[in-house]
Amino acid sequence: MKKALIILSLLLIIPAVAISAAKKAEIKFAEQNHNFGTIPEHGGKVSHTFEFTNTGNANLVIIDAKADCGCTVPEYPSAPIAPGKKGKIKVTYNPLYRPGAFTKVITIKSNAKQKKTRIKISGTVNPNK
Repeated sequence: MKKALIILSLLLIIPAVAISAAKKAEIKFAEQNHNFGTIPEHGGKVSHTFEFTNTGNANLVIIDAKADCGCTVPEYPSAPIAPGKKGKIKVTYNPLYRPGAFTKVITIKSNAKQKKTRIKISGTVNPNK
């Protein structure tokens, strides 16, 4: 009797686990790199908005977005993104006191199939004289 109960339980649990495992969010960016070109050092902050789509079949939740330094600030949605819907991550860079070429990496953590995704900004800061 115990064996039959265990087998019956497994027959009910395995399909439920397979169904829940199949539901995953997926994040797909329209672009993963943006080059600002040459920007003036004293011209103020510059921003770019990266658009993404949840191409999965479950809600996408952005857990965190962090840049590799304090001169770059990402802003990301706190609400879940439904399957098929779009979202945006705005990245702002402060060129003040940072002359020369730059490349900044923003790491996005989410509940997507790929837990970490990276986007990049780059450019050259022209020092004002």
